[in-house]
Amino acid sequence: MNEMAVVVRDVHKDFDHGLVRALDGIDLAVRRGEWVAVTGPSGCGKSTLLHLLAALDKPTSGTVEVLGQDLSALHSPAEFRRTQVGLVFQLHNLLPQLTATQNVEIAMFGHIRRHQERRERARRLLADVDLVGREARPPTRLSGGERQRVAIARALAADPQVVLCDEITSALDVSVQAA
Repeated sequence: MNEMAVVVRDVHKDFDHGLVRALDGIDLAVRRGEWVAVTGPSGCGKSTLLHLLAALDKPTSGTVEVLGQDLSALHSPAEFRRTQVGLVFQLHNLLPQLTATQNVEIAMFGHIRRHQERRERARRLLADVDLVGREARPPTRLSGGERQRVAIARALAADPQVVLCDEITSALDVSVQAA
């Protein structure tokens, strides 16, 4: 078994036809089970790097491997994300017409076939992020921190091997951050 979860080699990412270079020769290696925080000022390429690791975008040059897979060779990036990677986006990306429970359940389609099993797992995950009593609320009736916790529960719903988080604590309440 490959002990590396992530290997990034000499990655460059340009935007606006090469006028903006978001990443300039990035190298990164992360072992399975390791926790890594990428820090830096706004606009330095942190979100861009996460998007590359999640196969949401492709580098201009260089290679990105996650769980031993060269992401440039993926036949189905969506399937890779659905089965291997949990994502917590900076702006939550919750579906406003769904409840908190349904927003978590949606990440389990294709993994857990029975509706009741998905519902039970979603409720357990929401309890793990301290949202008991708010499971039936849509995102519009949740605070920013509560929406972020729903997004965290959703990212964990399919039991991914890699979890990528973009500004994961930026909207959380002080009491949750200290826990």
